[in-house]
Amino acid sequence: MHKKLLALLCLGLTSILSAQTSTEEELLVIETSEQVETYLETKKSKKNKLITFNEEKHKTVLAKALFKLSVGGTKINEREFEKTFYKVINKTKKTYHRVAYIYLDGSELSLESINNLRDKIIAQYNNGAPFDFLAKQYSMDGNANKGGDLGWFLKGEMHSDFENEVLSENHSLNDIFTVDIASEKWYYVVLKTHEAKEISEIEVLKIVEAKE
Repeated sequence: MHKKLLALLCLGLTSILSAQTSTEEELLVIETSEQVETYLETKKSKKNKLITFNEEKHKTVLAKALFKLSVGGTKINEREFEKTFYKVINKTKKTYHRVAYIYLDGSELSLESINNLRDKIIAQYNNGAPFDFLAKQYSMDGNANKGGDLGWFLKGEMHSDFENEVLSENHSLNDIFTVDIASEKWYYVVLKTHEAKEISEIEVLKIVEAKE
């Protein structure tokens, strides 16, 4: 059945293309991710793609305009030499989480040194030192430049041991605590900076064509 639907879509697209109808008309028949995949096969270009926009991560003028559209809604941007079409294929809400962390590398420091340093960090935080300042001072990975902020993430995107502790109901907003992943020699001081949040996402088909 699935193959028949794809075949019918291909026939429909072929008919549309052969009739030399506009891209707007072509997009009218596109409704599902499977149809998008098939359509992109007919429009081979690195510029043409299915994009996911996240309402928290993407705050451009374009993203805000696309979030206002309903599923099936379209937007066209025109420039001097090209025209870009956007069509909203799907809208969902997903549960995201957010924390900040300070990472200490067990391959460079002894466990005793790490535990002493973590006690010091937590004491400094409790005495009023901002967590982002402490992260920039102590964290041993690139995220130190962001003040330790991990940003919004979905369950399943992080190491399972990290997630099991960070997403535990034992921790409330603004709690500071430690996480050990001894098998990897990864050690953390974690601050729960946000409650879990339902965030809207949209899948958008982007098609770029040159102006005649």
